[in-house]
Amino acid sequence: MTSTDKQRLIIIGNGMVGHHLVEQLVERDATTRYDITVFGEERHLAYDRVHLSEYFAGRDAQSLALSTSDYYAENDIALRLDEAVTAIDRDNSEIVTPLGRYPYDQLVLATGSYPFVPPIQGGDRPNCLVYRTLDDLDAIREAGRNANTGVVVGGGLLGLEAANALKGLDLDTAVVEFAPRLMPMQVDSEGGELLREKIEALGVQALTDRATQRIEDGEASYHRMVFQDDKVLETDLIVFSAGIRPRDELARDCALEMGERGGVVIDDHCLTSDPAILAVGEVALWNDSIFGLVGPGYQMAKAAADTLTNGSERFQGADMSTKLKLLGVDVGAIGDAHGDRTPGARMYRYLDEIKQEYRKLVVSSDGKKLVGAMLVGDNSYYDTLMQYYSNGLELPDDPASLILPSSEGAPTLGPDALPDTATICSCHNVTKGAVCDTLDAGATDLGAVKAETKASTGCGGCAALLKSVVDHELEARGVEVDQSICEHFAYTRQELYSIVQVEGIKTFSELLEKHGQGLGCDICKPAVASILASCFNEPITDAAHVPLQDTNDTFMANMQKNGTYSVVPRVPGGEITPDKLIVLGEVAKKYQLYTKITGGQRVDLFGAQLHDLPDIWQALIDAGFETGHAYGKATRTVKSCVGNTWCRYGVQDSVGMSQQIEHRYKGLRSPHKLKFAVSGCTRECAEAQSKDVGVIATEHGWNLYVCGNGGMRPRHAELFATDLDDETLFKYIDRFLMFYIRTADRLQRTSVWRENLEGGLDYLKEVIIEDSLGIAEELEQQMQTVIDTYECEWANALSDPEKLKRFRSFVNDERPDPDIIMTSERGQLRPA
Repeated sequence: MTSTDKQRLIIIGNGMVGHHLVEQLVERDATTRYDITVFGEERHLAYDRVHLSEYFAGRDAQSLALSTSDYYAENDIALRLDEAVTAIDRDNSEIVTPLGRYPYDQLVLATGSYPFVPPIQGGDRPNCLVYRTLDDLDAIREAGRNANTGVVVGGGLLGLEAANALKGLDLDTAVVEFAPRLMPMQVDSEGGELLREKIEALGVQALTDRATQRIEDGEASYHRMVFQDDKVLETDLIVFSAGIRPRDELARDCALEMGERGGVVIDDHCLTSDPAILAVGEVALWNDSIFGLVGPGYQMAKAAADTLTNGSERFQGADMSTKLKLLGVDVGAIGDAHGDRTPGARMYRYLDEIKQEYRKLVVSSDGKKLVGAMLVGDNSYYDTLMQYYSNGLELPDDPASLILPSSEGAPTLGPDALPDTATICSCHNVTKGAVCDTLDAGATDLGAVKAETKASTGCGGCAALLKSVVDHELEARGVEVDQSICEHFAYTRQELYSIVQVEGIKTFSELLEKHGQGLGCDICKPAVASILASCFNEPITDAAHVPLQDTNDTFMANMQKNGTYSVVPRVPGGEITPDKLIVLGEVAKKYQLYTKITGGQRVDLFGAQLHDLPDIWQALIDAGFETGHAYGKATRTVKSCVGNTWCRYGVQDSVGMSQQIEHRYKGLRSPHKLKFAVSGCTRECAEAQSKDVGVIATEHGWNLYVCGNGGMRPRHAELFATDLDDETLFKYIDRFLMFYIRTADRLQRTSVWRENLEGGLDYLKEVIIEDSLGIAEELEQQMQTVIDTYECEWANALSDPEKLKRFRSFVNDERPDPDIIMTSERGQLRPA
């Protein structure tokens, strides 16, 4: 087909949904049928609005971009950015921009939405901004330079995202919400109150049930907000994030059929009232509904692409369930979370005011089906509840068990329990059935399934579930699942560990010669380096081991985004003397390092150049500091409260115990980083139940918790043993850690290892406490070897001139790196 034979397809809008439509058209070879032109109103290429707040955390427009201009060029798609479409001339089948008129045969509206600004007197004053685009964020950042306080009008999803952005600018932040609670669409009154408590604990003031009447000049700040009850709030900066409205003016002006409250009406094929015009995303009104999430927009894009290429895909609505982390707080809403759309719905609620967790189930009147759920504070229950909801699975006899805490943690559904209709990847709407079809068509590994279905290539949140489904289905088909660590070793990490330990192999080259092939890679080298360090504890900077390390371990410092490094000395148990604090301050001042207190009760120094690291560490070691291993998969920190030394509630010396633990296990290398905590009483100020190893004081000794973690996928630690004396406590921790190191996969945290452990917590207790495998003494001896051979890695490197030669920005020059440019912010230097 020649270019003159092709139809002209114009897409108005280059946001997330507009770009996804382009991808769908390319996938269907639509460029052989259409000459495609995309108009984008913004100067930026399509970018990820879901992670927009990360723009304030250092990400730039390029890193947020969903594609490149080369992608459009390579697929013969014309991309016209910074060119807004001002009108659609349906009579002549043309669109109009300030630069001219462009004819079309087919047209797609993907214009999205705009932020709603309530009609408030004074709402158009300077420093009254909105939160929607990268340019909006640039304006907020610029206004924030001369501001001390900021207010977000709107306490919904986008409002809390905006509040997080203002917090990131170091502004005293408040959220003003018209409704009686935050996130009124997602949570009920109980969940809203808990959400308020958690957010206010993070330093963001939450003012609910407040209607702003006017904005005027302030006395102490630039603005004064006056509410309906005449109460006032002064602030320097106001960001409106009170909801969205469809960008439907083009459709309205050319007389397409519109909804009463806006939005261009579409059918199941995403066609508007004009068969030559389609609409997708937040501008489109389907069945009287606007869908304000990217997932439904992607489904519309897929249906529209099929409509344009004579496919069969139709848009039949979308689920608005959401799993969010706002200001670090988990919030989840599934289906009819309020129960107001289900006649006879029954509710189950669980509230833990100490741990600040709230969960609610909404079930059908017969108690057999889950119709909705609500989570605040812990989203680890979300995936399982979502499978019950989306697949109509019959609930257990006691539905409340799905939200009640247990020693097994949040409930899970195995791959065999999921029906073929179960959604595995919501980003690309991939079901278990689609995965099975791909395997039946000849795919034999996870990579092939990803390539064919696109599963786990979006946000990546389904990666673990996808792998378990693929492995399970391959095994069910009689295919042996290769668990090899990589192409160079036909062994699992656990098998390699056993080989190293039994044969006493101390170098990668010997292991490769005897049991591997090739030269090794970025997967097996760090994994073997970790195994060797766990078994023999030789310095990672020794000549035989250095080639195995990644950048951070090579230079014993975490590389930062501008090529500088962090310096993190150990502060056992968070206890530090004034003299040592002074040394840290002097070092930071001398080398102009950014200084921050961490959540693990240490002091991080950022911005060190490579050639300065030895001098910095020499000063710190001379003052009595040691490396804190912040760069390694090793013991990191042991957090503690002040215990009975100072606290009137403390029943044991938590600081003393935390120091014993940290000194005992410092330098211990493992499959993943290890974090500990010790609390002096059950008030749990050290948050021990969110750590790999948590210790909580009792009147009679110590309670031991294991296999918890915070981070991207939080998991509560489980109670392992109670009222232990010091000796037994250390014995159990020794055995637990070495058993984990011996049996875990590479880069597997204790929480994930525990979830995959056959027999669960009971089996772990049998091995560690009852010595069911007869290896307890061996595990203790292995740990004692690590303890006895401990050596500060930086002290070792400083004593060896050969090791210090690698600390240069240039091999043949001792100059600092001229490309490292810093700027000042809040009195400290940060990357420019």
